[in-house]
Amino acid sequence: MTHPFIESYAPNSHVSAEPKALNNGLPKKRVGIIGGGTAGSTIAIRLAALGLETYVFEKKKSLIDGPPMCHLHSGGNLYREIPDDDCIDLLKQCIDIARLYPHTVDVRPTVFAVPKRDDDSPEDLFPRLDKLVKAYSELVEQDSANKVLGEPEHYYQLYSREQMLKLAKQKQVAKPTLLDEWMIPVAKHLDLDKLKFPLIVAQEYGWNIFCLSASAQLALAEYEHAHVLTNTCVKSVSPVTNNKIDKKITKWNIEYQTQASLEAKTVEVDYLINACGFQTGIIDDLVGVDVKRMVEFKASYITHWQDAGGQIPEIIIYGNRGTPEGMAQLTPYPNGYFQIHGMTNDITLFNDGLADATPMSAQPKLPGKYLHYIKDGWDKTALQTRNQTAIDYVAEFVPAFKSANTQNNALFGGQQIPGDDDTLRVADVSLYSHISYARAENVKASSTLIAADQIVSEFIKLGIISSDPAVNHHRSSHQWSYLKHNSCENIGEVARILAGQVNVVFQLIWQS
Repeated sequence: MTHPFIESYAPNSHVSAEPKALNNGLPKKRVGIIGGGTAGSTIAIRLAALGLETYVFEKKKSLIDGPPMCHLHSGGNLYREIPDDDCIDLLKQCIDIARLYPHTVDVRPTVFAVPKRDDDSPEDLFPRLDKLVKAYSELVEQDSANKVLGEPEHYYQLYSREQMLKLAKQKQVAKPTLLDEWMIPVAKHLDLDKLKFPLIVAQEYGWNIFCLSASAQLALAEYEHAHVLTNTCVKSVSPVTNNKIDKKITKWNIEYQTQASLEAKTVEVDYLINACGFQTGIIDDLVGVDVKRMVEFKASYITHWQDAGGQIPEIIIYGNRGTPEGMAQLTPYPNGYFQIHGMTNDITLFNDGLADATPMSAQPKLPGKYLHYIKDGWDKTALQTRNQTAIDYVAEFVPAFKSANTQNNALFGGQQIPGDDDTLRVADVSLYSHISYARAENVKASSTLIAADQIVSEFIKLGIISSDPAVNHHRSSHQWSYLKHNSCENIGEVARILAGQVNVVFQLIWQS
């Protein structure tokens, strides 16, 4: 049974007036988007706001139906393997995406600690921190609405060992607001003898995928010309018109089948967008384009720790990726639940979990067991082993975490990586103008709005939409229609329902 709030905001149930001169008299074009994840949904919102007839095809029962994300900064502005320029790009993108989805951000800091076993020192990160502060300050100067990460001068703070020892003696605050209050449980639980100082605390926030899903669904419900087809499988795509001389394709047929119907249907679109995530290669093969890419299977784990004493920040312990001492990451959720990453081959990474595309197919072929995990669920024995290994790994630095309980629940899937660099974190979209086709290549969700912008630029070039700057005013000012009609409370209510539909553990996380 559908919740009445979702019924009242079902796709196409609420229509907002479009600017009269939206396309300057150009005929409305149809765009098909295959995949309703963060990329597909964000691109759909962007295009629907421009008046385009937009079709989103998603095989799952709701948009952005996936495991919880760790953080808004999507890849870690302070992950050491990422170049400085990429970190600044990630910062800009996370600010931009937060303004599209303002009710999806969990405001809490992130603690970065360098263990004594590591060759590097905290001071090595200071130049990058200063670059990030400078970039953030400039963005806020350009537009005060960009101040979504707190005051620029407070973007990060350093904590000495002496400060941590003093904080460890203070009483923990149930709902911390000041940075020192957030750091009290960190001081109490971290094994300070195993860490180098100072600790770094940055205003890098959490990102709630259920609020993101709710926001996307409510945003698309604003437009009568935005058609959201969930529980829908795309069977094939084929060109409608094909100029054999220059091999130009101007229209595509999308054949699809809904879960509720045995009959396949077809819709003709003027432009095709592939937003299938790690399975983008399947559509590439149907369309007939070659591409070099990788897919990596990764997992994180949900645990419950009742001894945390209340809210704590996200905690990252540095390490070298893929080694037995890879980075550890403890991400907090409500009610004592935590998500764990351990960048070792025994926890988050897998020895055979990285696959390449081949000359025969643009879709990298993961080992069958991982495809089975993605489609049908995790092997319970392997899950229990890795989950307990993750707890033990975190407990090395947070000894009390040894009492955490496994939840027999993993958050896992394939991550697409364009090209051949498995450390890549910033990627947007590939455009094929001659065949009216684009492929979203978002390694991280924060770059999806940039991908949408590139597609809009392509549409202006192709004459699909008007080049009048007024058409894009809502984008530059982030005046998204759904934000006028939905509060944080409304979005949170839909998010709770979506969480319960996905998994009982997520429902427990969301219980008030």
